[in-house]
Amino acid sequence: MPHSLLIRLRPTAPWRIGPNSGDRDRVDRVYHSDSLYSSLTHAMSRLGNLQDWLAATAQSENPAVRLSSAFPFHGETRYIVPPRHLWPPPASSKVRWKGASFVPLSIVESLIQGRPISEEAWTIDVQSECLVPSNQNPATGPFRIAVRTAAAIDREGNGVAPHSSACLEFTPGAGLWAIATFESEEAESTWKSKLTAALRLLADSGFGGERSRGWGRCEMPEIVEGDITKLLFASSPSSEAYWLLSLFHPSPEDQVDWNQGDYSLETRRGRIESDASHGDAKKPSRMVAEGSVLVSASALKGSSPDVAPEGFPHPVYRSGVALALPIPFKNRTATVMERPAPVPQTHVARENIPEVAVLEPEPAVEKDDELETPEAEVI
Repeated sequence: MPHSLLIRLRPTAPWRIGPNSGDRDRVDRVYHSDSLYSSLTHAMSRLGNLQDWLAATAQSENPAVRLSSAFPFHGETRYIVPPRHLWPPPASSKVRWKGASFVPLSIVESLIQGRPISEEAWTIDVQSECLVPSNQNPATGPFRIAVRTAAAIDREGNGVAPHSSACLEFTPGAGLWAIATFESEEAESTWKSKLTAALRLLADSGFGGERSRGWGRCEMPEIVEGDITKLLFASSPSSEAYWLLSLFHPSPEDQVDWNQGDYSLETRRGRIESDASHGDAKKPSRMVAEGSVLVSASALKGSSPDVAPEGFPHPVYRSGVALALPIPFKNRTATVMERPAPVPQTHVARENIPEVAVLEPEPAVEKDDELETPEAEVI
């Protein structure tokens, strides 16, 4: 069996993860799998591996490499978006469980095994939205959200354009972690070293927005090999359903029962960063969010749709390849939550994702490469 890679990124500077709204004074708390794939695609291009990487991933029916989103960690505690059908627990008078967007992996394992959670042992860090030990003094999370102000000055010193950008400032010993899995032993032998090289390049050049200011950089990635379930849990869960650790855009081959499960939908946007053109808006894509639990007759596959605008000189892929873990699930009517409201789309297969209310799209936000890059590919 091919190994998976547990990747830890320890930031040495603030990180800007652009939200879907494009608001400069807001920042996302998850580095989504499509953005991680986009960053790796840029790095592969600089390393001379672009076409082989695209052929093995976005253009392949069986991608050689699957990526999770990147979630926070603090010390030895790794946080994750919990399975929606298990979170939040029953209401408590001491802890507002639903205020936690991220919980330790040990909590997820307890929920899967049906063990109760102690109200006295946990509290919620408001800024990071992480469930942290209450005996931790102070009870801080892995990061804080800050808004930093800067000003652009023209060459003659006459024009000044101040602006502000929200960012994540990480606690010492904290960072982001992700999982990469290989489709086969051959894929592992081909791509493990190249993936490691791309991550090291990104550690120097930066992830996300404001890279020209030195944001998004980190120490050399810490990579541990092993079986994916053993990297996450002490025991292997059963396979009644699938818990998403990545964004998911279903392929025609996926056999999801949309009448069951517990899932949320997220509309992903972004702007293109390419030698052919810079800043053009990508087509929006409605995707199933991390933490969703889907019932399927077979393992989830996913796809990477071409989201280039009409007439663009080359394809631009948004990764919706699934990285999911099997998890127990009791049959019940599906619970669906939309975040944020979707926009009209022509490239999403309606038979693959259930219908939801369609609202007008949010107004476009001007793109500044130094401000944010929620996701971008060089194809």
